[in-house]
Amino acid sequence: MEQRLSLVTLGVSDLDRARAFYEGLGWRRTGDDADVVFFQAGGMVLALWSRQELAKDSTMPDGGGWGGVTLAHNVRSPQEVDAVLAEAEAAGATIGRAGAETFWGGYSGVFIDPDGHPWEVAHNPGWTINEDGSIVLSG
Repeated sequence: MEQRLSLVTLGVSDLDRARAFYEGLGWRRTGDDADVVFFQAGGMVLALWSRQELAKDSTMPDGGGWGGVTLAHNVRSPQEVDAVLAEAEAAGATIGRAGAETFWGGYSGVFIDPDGHPWEVAHNPGWTINEDGSIVLSG
């Protein structure tokens, strides 16, 4: 198996609300499937799909709560962390943690989308973000 992540699918309770939230962040939908919403996200895809259908397809029970996964959006500066958090809040997110210095030497905050999916917005001064948004880990 190649060391690569191609697609993340978020289970959502209201597909139209979730689509509107991500479009409110400025994301553009790709494709015309009525049951799944796809967004090209750099070199991968973010999909939104019915939480019930995703659980059935994944053969996993749906406990209705947080699934132990946090998504992340890395940016180039602490100021950009704060700007993205403000943009997410304006689109309907809840701010779980305001931007602040971290124990690992960076700066980050967390927003939670309308379906409870946490997103960390982070600036890691040890990582390089290329012009296309891809990240290069140091070390």
